[in-house]
Amino acid sequence: MTQLLHLFDRRVCCIKDEKEDGMWEETFKSHTDSKPNGPSAISLDFSLPGVEHVYGIPEHADTLRLKTTDNGDPYRLYNLDVFQYELYNPMALYGAVPVMLAHSAQRTTGIFWLNAAETWVDISSNTAGKTVFGKMLDYVQGSSETPQTDVRWISESGIIDVFLMLGPTAKDVFAQYASLTGTQSFPPLTAVGYHQCRWNYNDQEDVKAVDAGFDEHDIPYDFIWLDIEHTDGKRYFTWDPHKFASPKEMLQGIMDKKRKMVAIVDPHIKVDNNYKIHNEIRSRGYYIKNKDGGDYEGWCWPGSAGYPDFTREDMRAWWASMFAYDQYEGTMENLYTWNDMNEPSVFNGPEVTMHKDAMHGAWEHRDLHNIYGFYVQMATAEGLVQRSGGVERPFVLTRAFFAGSQRYGAVWTGDNAAEWDHLKISIPMCLSLGLVGISFCGADVGGFFKSPSAELLVRWYQTGAYQPFFRAHAHLDTPRREPWLFGPENTALIREAVRQRYTLLPYWYQQFYHAHRTGEPIMRPLWVEYPQDPATFALDDEFLIGRDLLVHPVTEEGSRGVTAYLPGKDEVWFDVHTFQKHNGAQNLYIPVTMSSIPVFQRGGSIIPRKLRVRRSSSCMEHDPYTLFVALNPQRTAEGELYEDDGHTFNYEKKEFLHRRLSFVNNALSSVNLAPDATFTTQSWIERIVLLGARKPSRVSMKTADGPENQLEFDYDSSTSVLTLRKPGMNAGADWTVNFE
Repeated sequence: MTQLLHLFDRRVCCIKDEKEDGMWEETFKSHTDSKPNGPSAISLDFSLPGVEHVYGIPEHADTLRLKTTDNGDPYRLYNLDVFQYELYNPMALYGAVPVMLAHSAQRTTGIFWLNAAETWVDISSNTAGKTVFGKMLDYVQGSSETPQTDVRWISESGIIDVFLMLGPTAKDVFAQYASLTGTQSFPPLTAVGYHQCRWNYNDQEDVKAVDAGFDEHDIPYDFIWLDIEHTDGKRYFTWDPHKFASPKEMLQGIMDKKRKMVAIVDPHIKVDNNYKIHNEIRSRGYYIKNKDGGDYEGWCWPGSAGYPDFTREDMRAWWASMFAYDQYEGTMENLYTWNDMNEPSVFNGPEVTMHKDAMHGAWEHRDLHNIYGFYVQMATAEGLVQRSGGVERPFVLTRAFFAGSQRYGAVWTGDNAAEWDHLKISIPMCLSLGLVGISFCGADVGGFFKSPSAELLVRWYQTGAYQPFFRAHAHLDTPRREPWLFGPENTALIREAVRQRYTLLPYWYQQFYHAHRTGEPIMRPLWVEYPQDPATFALDDEFLIGRDLLVHPVTEEGSRGVTAYLPGKDEVWFDVHTFQKHNGAQNLYIPVTMSSIPVFQRGGSIIPRKLRVRRSSSCMEHDPYTLFVALNPQRTAEGELYEDDGHTFNYEKKEFLHRRLSFVNNALSSVNLAPDATFTTQSWIERIVLLGARKPSRVSMKTADGPENQLEFDYDSSTSVLTLRKPGMNAGADWTVNFE
């Protein structure tokens, strides 16, 4: 945490030359940028001796390892509403986090370029033209082949404000960055479940029918979503009076099944004198201004729209107050929020966004463009917290984001397409986001644009079930694609993928708690855990969840097999479906069928699951746990079990359960990691499964306040799996199971 340097400079380059066209005013197409302060830019170069792998600076639909840009465009960071974005391209997308990680087998470092203006990042591999330090490194190492990467940052305006995070490990960098921008917010448990969305569910009857369809086909879900058509004429904070005439009745019907809803609230406000929200913002002077001092207006979904100035603290406070139950009519505690179009999107603006010379008080929009969406999500999340009197954790999804957005909710990768390459790119896109603090990320399952084949849809569900944010979504003009509309065989495959997600919710929730405490990513590249293994440095078709689950989704059409790299020369990995053991440090070919989701548990880990899948995560609250204990070659294993009430901030008051599970010396035990915490659970341990076990002669269990009891067990010699059924101890108790 101490190895962090801060570079700060107020240097701004401005050159005035009235004779050169475009210097002080620039016109392109129908748009004019007045450039009241003239042309400006700031830039700084960094040389990274010994480094040839750099990552981060999302959002780009590109490989995890960033490419050199010597022969093409630099990576651009400028939040834009991009229609059907291109893949493997440095073009700007919906969000921007100006953070880069550099990794070699010796160390990991980070660069945080704190600037919210339009930014370009050039990357070059430079062995011949090394810095003096790079040449000294070669001399010390006795080599002339030490790689070097040079990085140039260029922003249109602002100041040079740079933090260098010196590691030396990746986890040190994550902690150093978290000390600057915060950690991932801890979501309610339900938000980690499955989300069903479409633009748009037609009316309340449609919502009711889709909800019933999940029950009929025995597929769990937690949230159903409503897009812009649920409003009264695209007036946010309202409901269509005909299609959604009784929203509380609809929400109550969902609540009765322990489910929830998300409704969209976008930051463009319809200019309409009969619209309360517009009148309030205008009368308070909260709209962004144009260069002439009037309210800035652009065109978006409602037609002519104003854009609230979310950089103002008083505006954000007012916006938050609008989520109160007596302000946002028809809402209940099981309604949450989605902020879309917050780049901001302006249909008739330059590059479908706001003019750079629009004004936020004394600041031009060009100075803070990339942080606008951050402030929208901040204000919305605060509104959801306030409406409950500070008791309930919020859930807010955002499309635009910046450094620190992780504190306010989840992010998705925007308007992707129902194509195999878009499925593949979802993995490096989410991995890149996790590396810069935004763990709660995912991609639209099935693709937003176009229509997926049944095979693509199934494979996307199988992939999405193992990414942090798990939501299906589809464009207004696509055919319906609820999970049961592709025939019974595909319904069964999708059901199984979703059920796998739900059995693992205890592990997912534990990972979110860990990310919230440490800043470490949940979905992470293999090199984070195996930093000295060059074979992991460029892998982006597989990933780890925490450190103990390795996932290699099937993302090729018609695939009959995948090759997964299992890291760690002293490690073993267990197939979670067959329990077959594989040695690490190998490329493993895995034959696959349509039901295959290649997932492996690391030997030396203990993962809790809940195997009784119900209609929603809330219905599983008190269900028992099964512990999967995967032994390493030293015949040890360790893991954790975390539980709280799943939805309030009471965990901050030590109201949670946190246990360390360990297997050592032929004994499995559970001890309290938080002795001063106060939380009791009704859940119990109903099964323990040991992978890589030897057959014992006797198994006994002892609790802290009870006698020793002998336990019955089953042992499968063909797989070396030992199963204890109904040992029966409370999940919050101290206990030890001895294997003799």
